[in-house]
Amino acid sequence: MAEKVAKLGIGREKDFMYYVKDGGVWKVQRKQPGVPKGRPEKVADGGFEMDTNYIYFVDRDGDVARAKRAVGGQKRRKAPKKKAGKKKAAKKGKAKKRGRR
Repeated sequence: MAEKVAKLGIGREKDFMYYVKDGGVWKVQRKQPGVPKGRPEKVADGGFEMDTNYIYFVDRDGDVARAKRAVGGQKRRKAPKKKAGKKKAAKKGKAKKRGRR
């Protein structure tokens, strides 16, 4: 589904998040409690132009890949409607019991 754009072979570290911006690969330290916010650092220059119709990411091999952007999201199915008749009947029954006292 995804196609490779640039073979960079980046070695990834566990405590860093990698992202693609302006044709280059950047890394930033993951948010952790008690640790100050890290500054982004450029890891590699991919040397490619980015198209807005695709999303770009660093894959398992450390290469830059892209996948077609899903425009409009997924179709959602409608939730089944709840039957309101049972609730109304229960309310009427309580009202009748209260009126007989």
